[in-house]
Amino acid sequence: MNQDAHLFQEFQQLQEGQLVANEQEILGLNCEIERPRPPPTPSVASTTIEEKVHIPRTGNYSVMSHYELYETKTRFYLVGSDYAKQRFKVLQIHRTNPNDLVVIEDDVVYSQQEKTKLLGMIEDGNLSVGGLHPVTKRICGIVGFVRFTLGWYMVVITKCKQVALLGGHYIYHIEATELIPIGYQAKVDKNNNTDEGRYITTFENIELTKNFYFSYTYDLTNTLQVNMTCMPGFDTAPDSQPRESSNMFIWNDYLLKTGFKNVNARSGWILHLTYGFVDQAKISVFGRNIIITLIARRSRHFAGARFLKRGANDKGFVANDVETEQIVAELSTTSFHSHDQLYNNPRYSSYVQHRGSIPLFWSQDITNMSPKPPIELTVVDPFYSAAALHFEDLFRRYGTPVTVLNLIKQKEKAERESILGKEFADTINYLNQFLPEEKKIKYIAWDMSRASKSHDQDVIGYLENIAEETIASTGFFYTGSTNRQIPPSRQHGVLRTNCIDCLDRTNAAQFLMGKCALGHQLYALGVISSPYMQFDSDAINVFTEMYHDHGDTIALQYGGSHLVNTMETYRKINQWTSHPRDAIESLRRYYANAFSDGEKQDAINLFLGNFVTKDGQPMLWELNSDYHLHNQDPRIKAPRRDYRHWCSQDALCAHDNGIENNGPPERFVIPEECRAPASNPEEGEEFQGYWEEYYRHREYTNLKTLLAFNMNGTLKSQMHKMYMFPRDAKRELTPQEAKELSPFTSRTATTGGQRTHPDQHASKQVADDQVSDRHSFKEKSGRTLEKMVDGCLNPTVNPTEMKEYKRYTQQYRNVDKFTATHSDSYANIDNFPEYQQYLSYIHRNHLEDHPSAIKTQAIDEEMFHTYVSMPSRAAVGDLGHRSWSKRYDVYASYVQQSS
Repeated sequence: MNQDAHLFQEFQQLQEGQLVANEQEILGLNCEIERPRPPPTPSVASTTIEEKVHIPRTGNYSVMSHYELYETKTRFYLVGSDYAKQRFKVLQIHRTNPNDLVVIEDDVVYSQQEKTKLLGMIEDGNLSVGGLHPVTKRICGIVGFVRFTLGWYMVVITKCKQVALLGGHYIYHIEATELIPIGYQAKVDKNNNTDEGRYITTFENIELTKNFYFSYTYDLTNTLQVNMTCMPGFDTAPDSQPRESSNMFIWNDYLLKTGFKNVNARSGWILHLTYGFVDQAKISVFGRNIIITLIARRSRHFAGARFLKRGANDKGFVANDVETEQIVAELSTTSFHSHDQLYNNPRYSSYVQHRGSIPLFWSQDITNMSPKPPIELTVVDPFYSAAALHFEDLFRRYGTPVTVLNLIKQKEKAERESILGKEFADTINYLNQFLPEEKKIKYIAWDMSRASKSHDQDVIGYLENIAEETIASTGFFYTGSTNRQIPPSRQHGVLRTNCIDCLDRTNAAQFLMGKCALGHQLYALGVISSPYMQFDSDAINVFTEMYHDHGDTIALQYGGSHLVNTMETYRKINQWTSHPRDAIESLRRYYANAFSDGEKQDAINLFLGNFVTKDGQPMLWELNSDYHLHNQDPRIKAPRRDYRHWCSQDALCAHDNGIENNGPPERFVIPEECRAPASNPEEGEEFQGYWEEYYRHREYTNLKTLLAFNMNGTLKSQMHKMYMFPRDAKRELTPQEAKELSPFTSRTATTGGQRTHPDQHASKQVADDQVSDRHSFKEKSGRTLEKMVDGCLNPTVNPTEMKEYKRYTQQYRNVDKFTATHSDSYANIDNFPEYQQYLSYIHRNHLEDHPSAIKTQAIDEEMFHTYVSMPSRAAVGDLGHRSWSKRYDVYASYVQQSS
């Protein structure tokens, strides 16, 4: 037993009058300390009934959002508490052994008084070796633990910000982190040239403050469909297991496993980080708030930089694997649950898409510094084993059918992308041979780059038709029915989109797929009367900005620059400004790929645990390649599976049942005794805790800091339209006024973004709108020079501008005229001094009629003549007495003659 534990035990023995077996029992790691009878002093884990605060002890998971760190010479004590700071738990971290990390969890939940007494005991027991000292750091969560060459470090979150709200659960973005050395008197030194300092610098190249997200109470690694259809996460039985998170999206999985091997998953210490993108916006529909949430989850498998991670590895994981989910909710009520049943709010909907590199063994050689290196197939597998594993994983995650939209170039003068196109088509044909007809992969190959440069192809229309076909085959997730009596639905299958980089063309296609799904989601929620939405409306403009930011973020993570080609490029609008921007982003991407991708790849390998430092092995920066870090060791590789039955039956039928993961319906029913609000529930409590994170009844809330109030949305663009109409609550808006105020009304009529759909009703509605606007708007068919000149020579004013102008000019018509009183001396206008000054100024410009307007005195005339005669006098007096050159003599004679 070390000195710290010995002193701790002696103090407890003196206080309690009994011998405590070891330090773990003192901290309540195995059981609470029993009070002797009669107790001389209350124990640490127990107090009298009068002192003890009633805290429900349930089988639910704990939620801790505030942490306090204390240190002794041999221990770190991390004290976690809930948001209300009424429940506390303790984590003990040993500091004596630099090679082995020892983390011990205390299962006891303490009250405020119990926590204070426990820390006092620890401080008194360590007085001889320095005592207990608080580490003055605000900690919001633990990222994990990592070791390089000398000792262990704890990575903590010191600042976070709310960025989204889902069902009353906040999603946070990491704003600041810190690397805390665990060893006694150890310091983080990045400036030295040692291997330890270099590893620390490489590790911190993963900027945790950029695009890393987490939630204390919501499983961000799973889709909304999984979270709302799976059986609730924790049962009251002691042997129950938590709902399984999607491991491929937990970026700190390695950092957590190194320190929390023996920590209970319910304890709340474990915090899963997701790398990707989160954005949220609000559509205001006549006072009804519709929330759109866009979430992108990047897979941690085969992760890396653009040219260094291409295709797939032998485990079936592909590069740039990103799952994009859009959630649409109508916030009449916030929670996911109804009053009597869990996950029964009928106002939530979601749709999921997938992007990823072409699942073949291919790469690009970047040693020649070419902006577009040649593409080569590194391994030709006649059985396409990597692609088989990849699509089996898609079947298991999303179900069938899977639609593959391949947007790479099909025809090139020098074959480059087309090499992969042919091989990918052969891959799909081979795999489809062994699938049932209804489960076959649908493959669509379309050269989007060529189509966007062609004048006779409609890129937007073609992709929208594909989107409509896809949404009809896969469906979307919808929790229930509203006034339209639309039944609940599930999404079965997914659209997998790719181009060569899965960035620019892929993001444009995913936006159009998301726009189509958004229309169907809003229609199911009863917000719009038709599932077809037009471009250039306030709602679509906000949605476009969200997908643009989504694409920029994904492009920065993988390619090192923002999107090169945006939706404006493919819609062929604002080309004068978009082309220079595209060229600049191309240069940025080339620079990032050529000079910084290597360091980024090393940082990713170190952070994800692909490379682990060990004695006797080469350093990370000494490796010639990281191929063996992302592929299986051929000596221990699993035996090859059947070439024909490449997909298991479990994966094919995983989503066939409409309630694939629900469990018994009675498991979702909220008991009668739990339907009433509890006085002090835990945030992780299954039936009542979901109110605690968002509704802080005992806390002052400022609207300036409330996320739901300050959320970006369409209301900002609608404010100026609201003042156009009389504010009379007694009358209803006319159809024209309602159309002007609607966020779904198209503000322009550009054919580049005009929806075309075979539905006759939708086509007729679009045609009627164009006819009604033809008298007031000038229809634009393209941004040509002739159109611009014609618009300048024949300007038009739309009805909205005319109505605003009339309102402005007539706003004071009913106001009494302003009057002013003057004295009798100014009864005539000629008596005003200002008028006299004005009249004098006018007469000075007409001296022929008013010669007296300018009066000169004799002294003024004398000064004028003196000034005019100065050059002639100077020439006669000076130039005449000097023997200057002839040219000055000629000038002097000229002046004399003139005078």
